Amino acid sequence: MEKLEDSSGIPSQRELEKEISDYLSKKYGSKVRVVSQMIFPHQLKPDNNDYDASGKSQKEGLPFTFDLRPEELETYLDKYVVKQDQAKAILATKVCTHFNRIAYMLKKGKDSTPTGLIKSNIILIGPTGVGKTFMVKLIAQKLGVPFVKGDATKFSETGYVGGDVEDLVRELVHEANGDIERAQYGIIYIDEIDKIASSKGLIGPDVSRTGVQRALLKPMEETEVELKTPHDPIAQIEAIERYKRTGKRDKRTINTRHILFIVSGAFSGLADIIKKRCQKTGIGFHADIDLKDEIDWLKLVKPQDLVEYGFEQEFIGRLPIIAVLDELEEEDLFEILKNPRSSVILTKKQDFRAYGIDLRFEESALRKMAHLAKQEETGARALVSVVERVLLPFEKKLPSLGIDFLVVTEDMVNDPLGELEKIIKDPHNPKRREQFEAILKEEEETYLLRLEREGVKIWQELDIPLTKVRQQMITQLMVREDMDLDEAEEKVRFLIQQAKSYEENLYNRCGIKIKFEEDAIDFLIQDAIGDTAVLYERCERVINILEYGLPLVFEKSGKAEFLIPVEGVENPEGYVNKLIRQSL
Repeated sequence: MEKLEDSSGIPSQRELEKEISDYLSKKYGSKVRVVSQMIFPHQLKPDNNDYDASGKSQKEGLPFTFDLRPEELETYLDKYVVKQDQAKAILATKVCTHFNRIAYMLKKGKDSTPTGLIKSNIILIGPTGVGKTFMVKLIAQKLGVPFVKGDATKFSETGYVGGDVEDLVRELVHEANGDIERAQYGIIYIDEIDKIASSKGLIGPDVSRTGVQRALLKPMEETEVELKTPHDPIAQIEAIERYKRTGKRDKRTINTRHILFIVSGAFSGLADIIKKRCQKTGIGFHADIDLKDEIDWLKLVKPQDLVEYGFEQEFIGRLPIIAVLDELEEEDLFEILKNPRSSVILTKKQDFRAYGIDLRFEESALRKMAHLAKQEETGARALVSVVERVLLPFEKKLPSLGIDFLVVTEDMVNDPLGELEKIIKDPHNPKRREQFEAILKEEEETYLLRLEREGVKIWQELDIPLTKVRQQMITQLMVREDMDLDEAEEKVRFLIQQAKSYEENLYNRCGIKIKFEEDAIDFLIQDAIGDTAVLYERCERVINILEYGLPLVFEKSGKAEFLIPVEGVENPEGYVNKLIRQSL
């Protein structure tokens, strides 16, 4: 059954393949033929799938859409961020409200900020290394909005006021691939904001710091920012040339009314200001109180404390939401290392995997490294230093020994060089191999339980069965390739999409409709994790045989739709022959 040209006279895919194959066969012989390329459907970012290629919303024709709920965003943050429950709740709620309110206003046809409405700009307060920057980056990633990070200390060092502040707004356009409209719904994050508080005891105004605060006032509320910078001579020359050619002044601007500003800082000394206020007003706990835990005092912070700290009232008025983050304890640092999504451990595993070495950690080793990191008093940042310090000797020496795995033990953390000497003397000790295999098995069991707990619901929502084969593939990706659960699931679903794309492929070839059963898809995608060519070769072989046999079945029985079982992909020749016999 040959599919004919459509009404426009354009030949079908099958006809084009046949014509090209005939031409190549005449020129190069029968060994050359054309086969359909594997179909790769357009992939959109999972957290930004409401935008087309230009960044415009695909829903309701609006330039912006958003429907994420606070609890959904908070759950997402819980997967990556240890502790900080109050800060996660505040951030998730206010960020979702900010963007849902914008979506609501645009849907109603109101593309301007109502008079008196204050944006939900946020100020994060907490010591270094507790996850302030990490949380904001995660939120921007989940939302799929343009995101820019700046450092407030650089604003004070440049020698001019305002330029760098507006450069952050311009950078949003760059992050949005030049789409000004989409950039207007981005997030600007400014760290070290406490460094622009005016100095105490200074005679006269602290111009450099208060000047930067004032430069931020309009962008944080609403203003128009020109995309070409006044201090960029190239941009000025280009503008002059355009004016000579067109006679028009090209003034491109971006409005900041919908841009969310989030600022953060450690605010050293702020706790003393809060304690003093509380004791004066009787809110404190009577007279002398030993300030053992600053963070408890920080949770009592009010806008007036930030003004006392050195900020302009107008500046603090543009930041109505305050979230305080907790200092990380030793147990929190251990949980960070133990989290399968920990970038500290994943990065180190990738470093060793680059040399063909599979790196694993005993739980006791992680606990010991968390203990050492806590002593450095720099929060989660200390974890990177400790891990590097322990593993650097092994990273240098093991690639030269031909070793393909390493299990980090507590003894290695306590005495890296001593344990390295033991490995050098006996590089292929069978006990170490047994230890490694035991850890792998334990991790696989842990990941399977996690998949059942976190992943099943998503697969149900997508109406895709999470079969045993798919669970094993996801677990294999997480254990053997150090993928995060979300990344591993996405890769397996992508392989499923590729296998299913051949259903339409066959219809385009010969007009026969097929649908693979789930176990048939599992057969096609298994062993294709490391090499998608395996999937391609299997699918092409199956489709070529079905393309030959199913039209014969159609001619005999009139049946044009087929549900292909696992037998049809394991042994397509036998399956087709059986169908032909049954149709006679």
